[in-house]
Amino acid sequence: MKNFASRPYSLHPHGVFYEKDSEGALYPDGTAGKDKFDDIVLPGGTHTYKWIVKEQYAPTVDDPNCLTWAYHSHIDAPRDISSGLIGALLTCRKGTLAESTLNRTDVNKDFLLMFSVVDENLSWYLDDNIDTYCLEPGSVDKDDDDFKESNKMHAINGYLFGNLPGLEMCVGDSVSWHLFGMGNEVDVHSAYFHGHTIINRGHRADIINLFPASFVTAEMIVENPGKWMLNCQVNDHIQAGMRGLYEVKSCNSRVPASPLTGRERRYFIAAEMVLWAYGPQGFDKFSGQALNTRGSDSETFFGQGNDRIGGSYWKVHFTEFTDEMFTERKERPEAEAHMGILGPIIKAEVGDTLLVIFNNKADRNYSILPHGVSYNKIFEGTQYADEVQKMGAHVKPGETFTYTWTVPESVGPTASDPSCLTYLYYSAVDPVMDTNAGLVGPLLVCKRNTLNDDGTQKGVDKEFYLLFTVFDENLSWYLAKNIRMIAEDPLKIDTEDEHFQESNKMHAVNGFMYGNLPGLEMCQNDNISWHMIGLGTEVDLHGIYFQGNTIRLGGMTRDTLNLFPHSSITVSMQPDEVGSFELVCRTTDHFIGGMKQMYTVNNCGNTSASSHQYRMVRTYYIAAEEVEWDYSPDRRWELEKHNATEEESPGHIFVSRSEDQIGSKYKKVVYREYVNGDFGEAKTRALEEEHLGILGPIIRAEVGDVILVVFKNKANRPYSIHAHGIQEVNDGNENKVLVTDPGEVNLYRWNVPERSGPGSDDPNCTSWVYYSTVHFVKDMYSGLVGPLITCRRGVLNNIGLRKDVAREFALLFLVFDENKSWYLNENIANYLHKDPEDLEETEEFTESNLLHAINGKIYGNLHGLRMTEGEKSNWYLLGLGNEVDMHTVHFHAQSFLFKTQKEHRADVYDLFPGTFQTIELVAGNPGTWLLHCHVSDHIHAGMETTFTVHRKPALPPPLNSGEQTHTKDADGNQKIELLGRSLNTKEVNIALLSLFTIGVLLLVTVLLLFMALVLLRRRASYWSVRSPSFPVDNL
Repeated sequence: MKNFASRPYSLHPHGVFYEKDSEGALYPDGTAGKDKFDDIVLPGGTHTYKWIVKEQYAPTVDDPNCLTWAYHSHIDAPRDISSGLIGALLTCRKGTLAESTLNRTDVNKDFLLMFSVVDENLSWYLDDNIDTYCLEPGSVDKDDDDFKESNKMHAINGYLFGNLPGLEMCVGDSVSWHLFGMGNEVDVHSAYFHGHTIINRGHRADIINLFPASFVTAEMIVENPGKWMLNCQVNDHIQAGMRGLYEVKSCNSRVPASPLTGRERRYFIAAEMVLWAYGPQGFDKFSGQALNTRGSDSETFFGQGNDRIGGSYWKVHFTEFTDEMFTERKERPEAEAHMGILGPIIKAEVGDTLLVIFNNKADRNYSILPHGVSYNKIFEGTQYADEVQKMGAHVKPGETFTYTWTVPESVGPTASDPSCLTYLYYSAVDPVMDTNAGLVGPLLVCKRNTLNDDGTQKGVDKEFYLLFTVFDENLSWYLAKNIRMIAEDPLKIDTEDEHFQESNKMHAVNGFMYGNLPGLEMCQNDNISWHMIGLGTEVDLHGIYFQGNTIRLGGMTRDTLNLFPHSSITVSMQPDEVGSFELVCRTTDHFIGGMKQMYTVNNCGNTSASSHQYRMVRTYYIAAEEVEWDYSPDRRWELEKHNATEEESPGHIFVSRSEDQIGSKYKKVVYREYVNGDFGEAKTRALEEEHLGILGPIIRAEVGDVILVVFKNKANRPYSIHAHGIQEVNDGNENKVLVTDPGEVNLYRWNVPERSGPGSDDPNCTSWVYYSTVHFVKDMYSGLVGPLITCRRGVLNNIGLRKDVAREFALLFLVFDENKSWYLNENIANYLHKDPEDLEETEEFTESNLLHAINGKIYGNLHGLRMTEGEKSNWYLLGLGNEVDMHTVHFHAQSFLFKTQKEHRADVYDLFPGTFQTIELVAGNPGTWLLHCHVSDHIHAGMETTFTVHRKPALPPPLNSGEQTHTKDADGNQKIELLGRSLNTKEVNIALLSLFTIGVLLLVTVLLLFMALVLLRRRASYWSVRSPSFPVDNL
């Protein structure tokens, strides 16, 4: 690399092998001399980087032929990338590239697309740009919010508002799309291909979700001629111009006609006005309080006054009618009582044709635009610069338009997909305003012969459709009407007021909040299909948690799934637990804001006898105890990395202590393990557990086990312990987690049935978490969280550790929000020596209490991540937190494997609230390497550490490898040394036969004793699991 620029830069790659002299990343790694020359290339300087595509970095059998990666400068990666230094890197299977040109031989076209909100405020050239392009440079305030916003360029390959050139292809072409994201917390992208579908990791879709440093290779067979939009479907990004066009030309090719041999399905749908109540029952089903109770979480949204609208709004929604006369509404059956604001369910099988007759009964132009099906340009329900006039893109009030959509084989589910794919349809005259006003509904594309005559799925007892979104009523067409008709004093409302705007952001499931969604009822052992849909903007990062039961995503077992704007997913469930359970978004602001409902499993007489045979009881003694926690006990790594003083470092706001900054030390509460039920002796953590940091102990179990947690609360307020993935035994506690008061000891029993273990497509052990749920948000931010691992039978050894891997690491990526800790006031008093009532909570103070941590440590202070070359390790990556907790976890110099039904190669894994993933990494590159979150703000805030791969020691030379000497007796017979004696051959044979006989007798004795011990242990386990009073030491 030759540096022609005016400041130092470097070149760092993803997805390839390199040694220390070719990493191109500046951080404290213990290297010096020539191994540092690659980190900084000075202006005018040159450095040669050597990267190798080894087999362990190649695409897996289930990956596409070429993997997408990136390279970028890595001195200060966020600023270097924002300045423009980034490019794409592809690694392909052998034989994929032409030797002379390096062009791909397996596709007709390939395109590289980067979706990024390029933050020019972070560019090294901001001052130059102000001086060059601002009319009055001297008057510019770089800290002004409007000025900052104007410099955030929502770009595809650096272009906005359709200016991206060169995306041209022909009908029939096979196209490979190489997409990646880069940037900051706002870089949540839903890349949408209008008019076509793609294959992504074996699954059919028309949306690809991208995040900072996430890489995707998608495959498309081009069939639909015309100019089509390619855009990000995140609301803010639509408005800010993250849009381009790709053109499909006929190129003298005949468009292949897809045979449509299925049914013609007709739907009569209208857009109608409705006064919508987000909380029609008037109370919070979780707290039992009225929704407008003063001081409650729900009051923000349901309190009505001079400056608030309250919990009811005028909206518009899709309703179904019986025929083209649009005079008689079609009644929703009881099975659809949960649908709420959603429009009618549109279903089709491969080979079908859909006729959607749309009548606009509302007061302004609307349309219908579907995901997941095929249509000609004239039936596309949105208008843009594609040189086609489309009547269906803006249906006027009182008018009717018929859309024709088809479901050819090319848009149907793949072999890896479920029977029915979940999509959505929506009005797209103005996609942002129309959807916030309420116009959205579900659409299913199913495999042939999947649906019954009445449209229900074969082999499925119940289907539920759930839309998770923050409806922003500030961006609805009807805000002015709602102020005028509902607010108590419309003249006093300031629409720019932050509190007023917040009160109009309704964190809803199907348009309901705080448990007001009806109809989520099913029977025990029913086959349930959940169709989950996301919608909205950058904050719509959802971690949907099903308490009490697990779900199946293909062959994977989970109890939480993630949704993003315009993403959708189909999962199945066979509930085995009777009762009412939470179905909530675990993103903390959404949980507090009311995005939580209940689902009920009834005993309908179709229960089967329990086949669970619990074999082993594993007992853990865990206490909650308060500690002083130091996020950054040593600042040397931070200051060396940023080449800065304490005051100049980006870490200054988080770890420096001042009059208005608490610093790096906080009082917290943590889970810690003890040796027995006396809770007098804490269990010392082994060297292999050093990396756990703030996390509680790793709880491990196999399928068929019972976990008993003896929990003592040594803290000064009530806490509990609740786990994902397992079956909690509540002893008639109505599925509520038992609360343990200060000083108390309680017993928590968790069963691990088959549905809690790894699915057929999961690795040998599945990752979960446990935490306190007395107040989920405050308890977690105060420090109470730990990892839980459930494994297949036979994976754990006799002391409960894994036999199939050499190392295990559990990492929680979480922005600890100390502003929401139970101990905030104590920390203010103890470290600032101020009365909390007198402290002015400024934006800087709030920001200083956001600790971007890996296991509770920042800026390289997490230690213990050590491996030896060649060792196989499993990493349990855990995500929890808020809207900012999008973490793209990057391992330098190593690649890893992860499973999403099939096995894929990566060096970055995307984490969100409620993501728990096991990845497999074989240590292949000795050295000390960076491990960090790739989100720009999180890098500067210290969400980084290092891991070390020790070189495998050389094997010693074999013993007696030289010339051998033999001794002989007086008769010339060879003598052999055995057990310290010199014997002839005959004596050796007799001795060996005797030893063999003794060994057999000892082996038989040991086997008999072992069988007796196993029998006694099984009996003990059987009775201890079923005993109403399990004896636990002196409990």
